[in-house]
Amino acid sequence: MSGNEKEGLDASDSDFDPSDEDDEAVDAETETEAEQPADDAAEATEAEPTDDADEAAEADEAAGPQLDEDVMPDEQSEADLLIPVEDYLGAGVHIGTQQKTQDMERFIHRVRTDGLYVLDVSMTDERIRTAADFLANYEPEQILAASSRQYGRFPAEKFAEAIGARVRTGRFIPGTLTNPDYDGYIEPDIVVVTDPIGDAQAVKEAITVGIPVIAMCDSNNTTSNVDLVVPTNNKGRKALSVVYWLLANETLDRRGAEPTYGLDDFESDI
Repeated sequence: MSGNEKEGLDASDSDFDPSDEDDEAVDAETETEAEQPADDAAEATEAEPTDDADEAAEADEAAGPQLDEDVMPDEQSEADLLIPVEDYLGAGVHIGTQQKTQDMERFIHRVRTDGLYVLDVSMTDERIRTAADFLANYEPEQILAASSRQYGRFPAEKFAEAIGARVRTGRFIPGTLTNPDYDGYIEPDIVVVTDPIGDAQAVKEAITVGIPVIAMCDSNNTTSNVDLVVPTNNKGRKALSVVYWLLANETLDRRGAEPTYGLDDFESDI
């Protein structure tokens, strides 16, 4: 793992080789991040996983997203996408925050008049395929999915169920990857996280033990410890359901297995 020395292998577009004590808790509930404003076009933002934020998210989602038309370069063909572009837009996969980092700038297509950054859905689609290529090289039980975000927990669990991976949702217990004396200690070969901020403890421990990290990253994320970025709205319920569903199906496809889960299976009721 070289992600702690440079901006991950993702930064150099090079592939990593899948053959390749206990720290203080980084509590997801105390992580701070810029709050994405409530917006008819955006899925809910979960600056902190509180009940109020969840209720606001549900209300925002009930209003329904408006479809942006300009979400990828003109030269990109919609026919090349895994699903119709309207499905990406309807789930709000393209909706970023009002903040951007230099790390994520190359994944941003434009900024809207309301200040929200719009992610390039063609790059989201491409990175889902690339992530699936990587994951298909690992034994299922050696893949760990981790998600502290409420809206990421259910789809992460379904993703793990679909491909046979392990999963840890909610607060990531310190020592899970680094303390052999801990009862819940595991030794995966690769980690998939919903958000490098909320899942900071999982990312930190992956760095410590030297395994690669695939992360779903929004416009406000830094990626210095991420090996492969999947650019997406990582706060919205529907957006995370779509991305995890596609990632599961593409991983199974590359293994030569038939996907048996539909998008509805990945959507939680909360």
